[in-house]
Amino acid sequence: MILPLSTFPDFNFYSTPLLVLVVQGVLLSGLLFAKFSKGKNISHFILASILLLVCYQQICYTVGFMGWYNVYKTTKINYWLMPIALALGPLIYFYVKSITQSNFKFKRRDILHFALAICLVLFRVFIYIYDSLQPGFNDKQNGVLKIALDENIVQPVLVFLDFSVMLLYLAFTFQLFYNYRTKIKEYFSNTYKLELNWVLSFLIVFTSLFLYSSIQTVINVAFIELSYTQQWWLNLFMAIITIYIGVRGYFTDTGKLNNLSFSFTPNEIKTVQKETNQNISEDEVQLISEFMKTEKPYLNSELNLSDLASELEMHRNELSQIINKGFQKNFNDFINEFRVNAFKKELENGAHKQLSLLGIAMDCGFNSKATFNRVFKKITNTSPTEFLQNLPK
Repeated sequence: MILPLSTFPDFNFYSTPLLVLVVQGVLLSGLLFAKFSKGKNISHFILASILLLVCYQQICYTVGFMGWYNVYKTTKINYWLMPIALALGPLIYFYVKSITQSNFKFKRRDILHFALAICLVLFRVFIYIYDSLQPGFNDKQNGVLKIALDENIVQPVLVFLDFSVMLLYLAFTFQLFYNYRTKIKEYFSNTYKLELNWVLSFLIVFTSLFLYSSIQTVINVAFIELSYTQQWWLNLFMAIITIYIGVRGYFTDTGKLNNLSFSFTPNEIKTVQKETNQNISEDEVQLISEFMKTEKPYLNSELNLSDLASELEMHRNELSQIINKGFQKNFNDFINEFRVNAFKKELENGAHKQLSLLGIAMDCGFNSKATFNRVFKKITNTSPTEFLQNLPK
């Protein structure tokens, strides 16, 4: 399935967009490597590696669309066209882990996650060396082991192996993300929505790419063999995703999430609840309600579960249990409801005549406009501006 081209490089409808996007992807990868060298944030290094890996696969396809195979008919590039899912899946997992785990460090045993990818590279090196020693190797595109062993046996197996590895690591990564988001809501009063949205977007785009690729593979294997140009759309989609991931990843400050420190896990709370199996008394609920109204700890935008427990002279697990069972809310929703009520009271008292809505929200404990608008809408089913307009004159 080779395009009928006779010159290289041929800048055409298929090759030019890929070439432009791939070059940008490589540049973004370089910028991320440079950012890592300055700040030593391992997440930048991993994301740069992801971009470089995707660009590597795109370069192979791009030169094909530019006429490489037609001009260099004995090219040995097929030995180095390797499926990237075996390495991409683990890299996606470690990227999210490096953001969501405080002081993350890549350990020696973590290299086992890339064992299949390493084995594939070593296998290709071995068959290349073997084939290069056979007579007539320079006169043909693929040698004896490349055809008999790699294309006839290994590559069909890799189709299913790539799918399984990518599906497994995406599942692990989504679980890692949702557990982390739950921890933030149980521990912090502001949820770092912008940074969490970036991680979720990152996972969604790669999941979309995985689904697109899987559907194309099924069609190609089970129904009809797709032409080189029909497969071009997947490569374009992949190249566009590379640029999106590179730009968003470069400008999003994931260090905020990485620096968050948790002194418990949600499972720890559940375990304590099962062990104590105690009912929440009305006195405990009333005590916390009165403390929140009189001391107003929610005005501190950095308030977390441990801080509030310390002020109340309680254990954080005990406080979390009371909030979850007594108020039927997680810590984040519990605190933000007090902030919203404080904001509404400020408006009723005419504070908007001297301050902006955002300024009032900040005084009430919110840490960003996006968080404030989202939380206010969730609790009141209206926007802050609409609420102000509906106030009695």
